[in-house]
Amino acid sequence: MSVMSRIHRERERTQAGIEGDAEAGMATAEYAVGTVAAVAFAAVLFKVVQSPAVRTALSEIITSALNVSL
Repeated sequence: MSVMSRIHRERERTQAGIEGDAEAGMATAEYAVGTVAAVAFAAVLFKVVQSPAVRTALSEIITSALNVSL
């Protein structure tokens, strides 16, 4: 298929209100943005959990939970 016939076909589909391949890559781009955001959030969460104050608090919670008599 020639480039001109492909362009003509896309123009006809667009004018008819039929979505073509114009947004075919959008799902991939959205997944990429979501993945980058999740990794950034994980990095921030990791830094917070590794801080001395949070580490001490978590240690105290776990120690008190293990020392509970039933």
